[in-house]
Amino acid sequence: MASTSEPIAETTDPPRGYPDLHDHVEALRKAGLLVEIDIEINKDTEMHPLVRWQFRGGISEEDRKAFLFTNVTDAKGRKYDMPVLVCGLAPSSAIYSVGMGCPAEEIGEKWIDAIAHPVEPRVVESAPCQEVIYRAEELANGHGLDALPVPISTPGFDNAPYTTSSHFITKDPDTGIQNLGNYRGQIKAADRIGMNPAVEIRAGGLDHFKKWKARGERMPCAIAIGGPPAVSYASVQKVPETLDELAVAGGLVGEPINVVRAKTVGLLVPAEAEIVLEGYVDTGHLEPESPFGESHGYICMPEYNAFVDLTVITRKTRPMLSSWVSQVAPSESSVIKRVSYEPMFLDHLQAHLGIKGVTRVSMHEPLTSLSKLIIIQFERGVPETEIWRAMYGLASLRQHEGKWIVAVDQDIEPENADAVFWAMAYRCKPHRDLVTLAHQDEGSGPRSTIDHEDSSVLINATLKEDFPPLSLPKREYMERAREIWERLELPALRPEAPWHGYDLGLWNDELERQAQLAVQGDFWETGKWSAQRRRSDVTMNTELRTVGDLPGEDG
Repeated sequence: MASTSEPIAETTDPPRGYPDLHDHVEALRKAGLLVEIDIEINKDTEMHPLVRWQFRGGISEEDRKAFLFTNVTDAKGRKYDMPVLVCGLAPSSAIYSVGMGCPAEEIGEKWIDAIAHPVEPRVVESAPCQEVIYRAEELANGHGLDALPVPISTPGFDNAPYTTSSHFITKDPDTGIQNLGNYRGQIKAADRIGMNPAVEIRAGGLDHFKKWKARGERMPCAIAIGGPPAVSYASVQKVPETLDELAVAGGLVGEPINVVRAKTVGLLVPAEAEIVLEGYVDTGHLEPESPFGESHGYICMPEYNAFVDLTVITRKTRPMLSSWVSQVAPSESSVIKRVSYEPMFLDHLQAHLGIKGVTRVSMHEPLTSLSKLIIIQFERGVPETEIWRAMYGLASLRQHEGKWIVAVDQDIEPENADAVFWAMAYRCKPHRDLVTLAHQDEGSGPRSTIDHEDSSVLINATLKEDFPPLSLPKREYMERAREIWERLELPALRPEAPWHGYDLGLWNDELERQAQLAVQGDFWETGKWSAQRRRSDVTMNTELRTVGDLPGEDG
């Protein structure tokens, strides 16, 4: 989000005391937290499945590593001169700690202090992210998005490569205040990328889109890929609307983050970003976007979403492309949120609501992906009124967190599901100790066509309607990746179900065709397919199946 204060006065080549992505990788290398892969790896079929095994192979969190791929190819046999960093920021708390520059036990307090004491960014005249510049006319001649080794996250289901560590920068046309948010970006053409902003209350990027649309104007947009870890961590944090995420990043590192003026749009971008895409969002039309494996653990079905027509791509001379692993939790996506969200939720209860005796907030991560089950831990003897205030406080804090909220004593380990069930079985009388809140937001996950509202607890979890596929790569890609894993003599795998994706009823021939085009390197065809189906009569996130605009639907 943003503040109305001005950045620090412009300077030239200021000193930088915080790490960029290359510094961070070197720190991981020295700490023994980096796996460097120099054999040829296909980014479309092998890269993400290979890294995925450290989340689905029975490997403990402390043994998860960052992966740096230096010999990258694609489904067409193209070789890339740009390395790809996967899980470089948050596959584990240890790697997150390296990026934050502090021990794990100090991360919570560091976030609280950064939000309380943001540091405004500093504008510079020249920047590493603009060492190489490819303008609009060059993008279609081998210097566009096709030159970037963007992996396919969920081979067999995703309909294209998607940027996952893409920090979208937009601004309010009325105030000029910028917003920095991390959204996925579907690669659709050499000069066109999808945009899927968060659709929730007070979502900065979407609010900006609506304002530019009301003006009948295109929305300026910049997308920073890779960069200082602090900027990436801030891009996924939920901060008050009065705060600029870049200023919060400055608070994390204790000094201003360097920013530079974009070349073709009136925005400020992180000076040490690896790659910056600039362009304009068409606010008059939306076009099909996805399927894509989402962090809630299912495939996001095709929706109508925004797209960005690029005007320029700028980059470092020797950039590194960063890709985050999301989909079924645990994943890099869930860790990067959990490590920062939990202390912020605890601070909300302690500092803002003044609740006494609350000692910990734990967001359940495996499969549920943080938002659906939250455990609150209390000291013994806390008044029951305080326990209920805490649970109501979390249920109302955000739009769709806390489908299940459970209060436990300090002797119950929140991350041990058996212990939580034990407490629920013997320390709770449902007729007395349970409240159901109606009219809750449906939140993240497969959208029901039966009921668009949700409630908090006691929900029958069996399927009542067809669901999208499980968002893991198909079996054949995971098995192929396992063969590579074992050939590299990486730690022994202990597969944990589910370890591959499978259909739950909504997959059809057209979606299968698009997924196959993606892994064959022909995803441009899907981009053309999307362009042919542009509409001006739908709203953001409208699923194609709800308006009968998806060929191949059964029935």
